[in-house]
Amino acid sequence: MNDLMKLTPIKIVAELNKYIIGQEKAKRAVAIALRNRWRRQQVQGELQDEIMPNNIILIGPTGVGKTEIARRLSRLANAPFVKVEASKFTEVGYVGRDVESMVRELLDVAMNEVRMEMSQQVKAKAKERAKEKVLDLLISPPKRNPKETELDDDFDEKMERYYRSRNKMQKKLDAGELDKREIEITLDQSKAPQLEFFSNIGMESIDFNFGEMISNILPMKKDNKSKKFTVPQALKALESMEESKLIDKEKVIKEAKNRVENSGIIFVDEIDKIASSSKDGRQEVSRAGVQRDLLPIVEGSNVPTKHGIINTSHILFIAAGAFHLTKPSDLIPELQGRFPIRVELNSLTSEDFIKILKYPKNALIKQYIALFDTEKVVLSFEDEAINSIADFAARANEKMEDIGARRLHTIMNTLLDSFLFEMPDNDYNSVNISKNDVEDRLGKIIKDEDLSRYIL
Repeated sequence: MNDLMKLTPIKIVAELNKYIIGQEKAKRAVAIALRNRWRRQQVQGELQDEIMPNNIILIGPTGVGKTEIARRLSRLANAPFVKVEASKFTEVGYVGRDVESMVRELLDVAMNEVRMEMSQQVKAKAKERAKEKVLDLLISPPKRNPKETELDDDFDEKMERYYRSRNKMQKKLDAGELDKREIEITLDQSKAPQLEFFSNIGMESIDFNFGEMISNILPMKKDNKSKKFTVPQALKALESMEESKLIDKEKVIKEAKNRVENSGIIFVDEIDKIASSSKDGRQEVSRAGVQRDLLPIVEGSNVPTKHGIINTSHILFIAAGAFHLTKPSDLIPELQGRFPIRVELNSLTSEDFIKILKYPKNALIKQYIALFDTEKVVLSFEDEAINSIADFAARANEKMEDIGARRLHTIMNTLLDSFLFEMPDNDYNSVNISKNDVEDRLGKIIKDEDLSRYIL
């Protein structure tokens, strides 16, 4: 909550600028939508539940940053995020994925995030417990025999010797002197009986915890096998077991559900594929059916999952599509109304490609420099070479399908192909890419339209 409070729209846009070039309108829209979430949570009383999220439709060709904007936004807000493709869903009753599966998938993502966070919180305690168990296996404590009479003083002396030996063993363990030693440990792996079943409907629509349900009916199968491990392996295995014991599963579920309902973001890609441009008003059954099924989830409904009911009223939906053959008004009116904000993203120019290659934190040139560095080769690009790469990418997008910044990946891979192949077996110390290198390797391909369609 405190982190979200510090994320003002201006700061959100500044963070997005580190990874995404241009598209200021889209960044502004998502920044306002994220800030409105924090604002809603500050509202007191019943009105808080009445404030609905500002769902967004991002309109633009592929590769201009639609998905990246949504993904980076979720990371900024530390919110559960899932990307789904609208074209993969089918109407209820048909074979395929049902739309409710996106909510269940979002809950699974949130569960994993919360579990990892809680795991970090108990890690130190779990590590200490694992170490104690390993020490118990390395040197067992003395036991008093109830059948024999033993003086208390004698037993106390045994315990003192045991603690001295244990302390010495602990020092060896901490120093790594026991790393090659093997010990036998028993891992607790209780399993529910395995049952196989077959269904002609999508598996994601079956969301019952069969393992948990069957374990309540049939006896659990104990699979406590003793295995030999080296000391470091044993520590790691026992630490994982102790972490599982220390994490409260009910707390994980409760926190995950809260994050999904109040902070979850679902990115629905290719929403234009479920719109219909039919002139006679008769929409295709499948497309219109998916829209009707999607509508209650977007406007707010209760979705059953294996961990309980999820209310989708305050999940932020960001939809995206190229809308080449259709337009947002081809969606059913009710669904249009649930996406009040529409932002058109611009196609990328040669100037944009130059910035994309050089400035973002994850810039493509920086990625290739890091890859070459693993082979102890220094890769560098002259400014004119970068300009030429950007120009070739823009020309390729004009001559063929516009795939945005993704064109840079094919251009760069074609440009550096020979070095990537030969580098491990040749004594390259450095590679400098000049404008002539770019034109020699890419010029012929761009001029030959048929060849460029296959290579770029």
